[in-house]
Amino acid sequence: MTSQTITAAASGTWKLGDRTVHRIGFGAMRLAQHGEALTPGTDSRDRDQAIAVLRRAIELGVNHIDTAAFYFSPLRSANELINRALAPYPDDLVIATKVGPGRDPSGAWIPHATPGQLRGQVEENLRQLGRDHLDVVNLRVVGTDSLAERFGALAELREAGLVRHLGLSNIHAHHLAEAQAIAPVVCVQNMYGIGASPEQEELLRLCGEQDVAFVPFYSIAGTGRTAGASAEDAGGVRDFARARGVSAAQVRLAWTLHRGAHVLAIPGTGDIDHLAQNVAAGSLRLSEDEVADLASLHLDDVEG
Repeated sequence: MTSQTITAAASGTWKLGDRTVHRIGFGAMRLAQHGEALTPGTDSRDRDQAIAVLRRAIELGVNHIDTAAFYFSPLRSANELINRALAPYPDDLVIATKVGPGRDPSGAWIPHATPGQLRGQVEENLRQLGRDHLDVVNLRVVGTDSLAERFGALAELREAGLVRHLGLSNIHAHHLAEAQAIAPVVCVQNMYGIGASPEQEELLRLCGEQDVAFVPFYSIAGTGRTAGASAEDAGGVRDFARARGVSAAQVRLAWTLHRGAHVLAIPGTGDIDHLAQNVAAGSLRLSEDEVADLASLHLDDVEG
């Protein structure tokens, strides 16, 4: 694949409410994590690289960026980098953020926000991004408890004009129905990729039936999460990728996009070359048999 000439348009489009986005987007989480263990004096170079990656993403047609105010390290904030790199923002750019959890100034996680604290989290995202409204706000959920009170608080902010569209993150299937009874849900972000659980497959199906975008996270890393795909569960995928002349990460991204027209991708990277490869994955076409074979390859790896 000649990734240098392929843009996000090759992945097709989907609508987040009234906003049309390319199905290959960009996740900003790694920009805040990238280079946390830097030696003194190297942060400026690393920050410049993150800004360059964001600007290159836009040049490659990416118009959907996923971020959060709690994506920060002692050295940098994803929202601040986005603001610095891209403001004034392109008219077609959709920035989706998340609220619910939080981090204190040291970076330590704190319990998820109460309904009364959610407005402060929304306002913090507005301030950091330099915007008067947020395109999409996802309520990140921990556990199986009711989200009605918290999602209702966000629905009030939507009515007030601070938020354009609402979504959900890290949910169970019953949460989607609960939220939809309160306000429209335009997207669901859950961990999903090759070898996903039956529960996640069901949620992907439910979203498709309701024209809700399904936005996987860790679709490249899988169970490796922030550490990346593990050697143990990637062997078959690597062999398939080698035969097609592409990377394993590109295969994993393409596989998720083939799971439905409503599936988006938000791979993150701090590397310009990896960015181009991720965007190019939107042009990789898989047959139905190949999609099925990749799922079975994963099962062979796990069971072998």
